[in-house]
Amino acid sequence: MADVKSRLTQNEVKQLQHLLGSRQFSLLYKASVHGYNASIFHAKCDGQGPTVAVAYNGSGYVFGGFTSQCYVSSGGYRKDEKAFLFRLKGREGVPSPLKIPVTTASGAIYDHSSVGPNFGGGALQLLNQNAAAAATSSNNNYTYNVADLHGNDLGLTECEVYRVEDISSFLESPWRKITWTTEERAKIMEEIRSYKPYLNSVPQIRILILGPIGAGKSSFFNSVNSVFRGYVTSQAIAGSDNTSVTTQYRAYPVKDGRDGKPLPIIFCDTMGIEEKSGTGLEIDEVSNIIKGHIPDRYQFNPAATLRPDSPGYVKAPSLKDQIHCVAFVIDGCKIEILPEKLEDKLKQLRRKVNQFGIPQLVLLTKVDEVCPSLEEDIQYVYKSKAVEKQMRITAEKLGIPLAQIVPVKNYCSELDLSCDVDILLLSAVRQLIRLAESHLDNFPFEKPKKEP
Repeated sequence: MADVKSRLTQNEVKQLQHLLGSRQFSLLYKASVHGYNASIFHAKCDGQGPTVAVAYNGSGYVFGGFTSQCYVSSGGYRKDEKAFLFRLKGREGVPSPLKIPVTTASGAIYDHSSVGPNFGGGALQLLNQNAAAAATSSNNNYTYNVADLHGNDLGLTECEVYRVEDISSFLESPWRKITWTTEERAKIMEEIRSYKPYLNSVPQIRILILGPIGAGKSSFFNSVNSVFRGYVTSQAIAGSDNTSVTTQYRAYPVKDGRDGKPLPIIFCDTMGIEEKSGTGLEIDEVSNIIKGHIPDRYQFNPAATLRPDSPGYVKAPSLKDQIHCVAFVIDGCKIEILPEKLEDKLKQLRRKVNQFGIPQLVLLTKVDEVCPSLEEDIQYVYKSKAVEKQMRITAEKLGIPLAQIVPVKNYCSELDLSCDVDILLLSAVRQLIRLAESHLDNFPFEKPKKEP
């Protein structure tokens, strides 16, 4: 294909790389050269691995779709959880990137020899009727406003299909340094064990865990608890559902071993944050939690927040009952496709927490799904370009410094502990402690009480 030139501009390539991660593109099919014909498209593109189709119309729009599945002219639908539609440019060629993730993965791609690139069985069909035309319709497989994709101009001036290839998935050296040894694991564990809060009136720091449903809030506590217990355990209710699995406010101390003494940290678990108002954890309830008004085992009611006259309301909480640091738990695989309302809700929560002057840390979970190579060796987490990209996107979306974002892997399917996974978890806990300590620095120093 060296004699056939790509129409993609350098800026469009960068936009595609932003959508797909660090990738390079090899042109397989160009309609203006090879013909607007489905059979030719399949002859050029079947068996080529992941592909991206890019279409151009006379109104200046540049749009298309990506599939991680290989075209094989199977005659039916192909499941693809990674598929999406996109727009790079809008009317008159104005850059306006848009990503539309697949809604129903089982119908992501219609792979039939008689049709060209067909996403969602007609959600976006290129080479429609073997002509320089597209056809679109919002359906259950992709839900979107069709005019946003192409400005209602279905005539094509070009259609190109590229093979999507991995560039090296890893940096030459890690951009954060971590020592991956059993000695380092033991060192961090001892730091946490021996930590003593700055103020005598605060024997244990309280860390509030917030995040969308299914992000891994409760699993993070369970994982940290497992490290100190010495085996994988599950004290907090964890799992995934359409609504929050956690329905109570729970304050979980962490014990150093089964019969050991409590560590100087308490994890406070809550309902998950949901997109719709009136469901999940409400923002007003977070204020009550931070100020220490909500008792342990309080049953959340999204329809009615706890009031001063409500049963169980803690009227005069002391500093030890209040929150000293907040951990936002975010699914690294979903940060790019967070629903707009959910993203707004997270930002509102950030602003609310900021009003109280509480430091925050983002725990980016499921990094082994962001970069599957990490399933074999988590030590590459700070070399992974995909993880670094998701961390930077998180920083941009939530308006939080990159220094306050750390990757973690929770124990989900494992039956035994791993030293490397432990080190990531322990490093996150150590950072949470340091941030909580900085919050306590805002209060007057208390002299130790003299023995009677």
